[in-house]
Amino acid sequence: MSRTGPSQEEAFARIRLLRSPNIGPITYRHLLARFGDAASAIAALPALVGRAGRTYSPAAERRIHDEIAAVRKAGARYLFHDSPGYPPLLLEVEGAPPILTCRGDLAALERPCIAVVGARNASAAAMRLAREFCFALAGEGWSVISGLARGVDGAAHQGALAGAQAHATVGVIASGIDLAYPPEHAALQEEIATRGLLLAEQPPSTEPLARHFPARNRIIAALALGTLVVEAAPRSGSLITARLAGEMGREVMAVPGSPLDPRSRGCNQLIRDGAVLVQDAGEVIELLSAFSGSPRAVLREGAVPDPFDCPGDHAEAATGEPADIAGFLSVAPVTVDELIRQCGASASAVQLALLELELAGQLVRHAGGRVSIG
Repeated sequence: MSRTGPSQEEAFARIRLLRSPNIGPITYRHLLARFGDAASAIAALPALVGRAGRTYSPAAERRIHDEIAAVRKAGARYLFHDSPGYPPLLLEVEGAPPILTCRGDLAALERPCIAVVGARNASAAAMRLAREFCFALAGEGWSVISGLARGVDGAAHQGALAGAQAHATVGVIASGIDLAYPPEHAALQEEIATRGLLLAEQPPSTEPLARHFPARNRIIAALALGTLVVEAAPRSGSLITARLAGEMGREVMAVPGSPLDPRSRGCNQLIRDGAVLVQDAGEVIELLSAFSGSPRAVLREGAVPDPFDCPGDHAEAATGEPADIAGFLSVAPVTVDELIRQCGASASAVQLALLELELAGQLVRHAGGRVSIG
């Protein structure tokens, strides 16, 4: 599909829809597909939730006006899922952010991308390796994606920025676009926004809460052809990013370390579990490149089916009734496909029932298209 971006009125309504209670990326996608545009979806929300026996108020328009003003004040802009420049690799992922805010040049996402992550309390050796890897990768035309955290993330960005290349790094933050976290990376974040690209999913002025970091990690993994872990302890955020990359079908690479250093155990475990052992930037480029030497699997405009485009939903929206799925849901997650099979209703009727439950705050969505009672 051709992506031209929404009109000003539709953009405002989309932001309001996404900021309304109990609406995440998947619910937003289904609402937009079912009702055709965000304004119609917002108008339908009270009735949808009313059928679950609850009242519902969408986000106040004043709040959205204030948010837009804050985005402009920060020198940022919105990037919608159907806007030019929205990365196709990210759009491919279930639960892709329908709206991002950004500062910088989207040309950074036109280069082949590699995610580089690692420990916050990284060793001096890991910091040096991250800088050297990313300096070399940037010099070969790659964009380095990372999360601006202390340790390996910061070193990765610094290495990519150390050369003369523009658009060499992309920072994905867990806060609003107008906040710097950690504070000591404020200057680094500003340099990334000036010479590369800065992305945020959260609204402006949002503090980086613990639950925001896994959401940020999924974006880092999704933007890249592969994820490289330089140093990581077991059960760290870096391993979450690596696991997400693997689930998305992307390459996972790790730098081995001493078994005597707890900060290396995560990387060593990744290698045991099937991640590719790499020791220099050349091995990373070789792994992520086709036989011709060009980056492989780079998705171009139109190569990815748009998950927001769901033909057939609009016609049923006015008359369709939700399926009776209450008896098939419990606290144990089940896939939506299995739910459809069990209840015998149409996919559209099941999705409408799930929408109503989620908007009423009674449904939890899990990875892998699974749902449960909240």
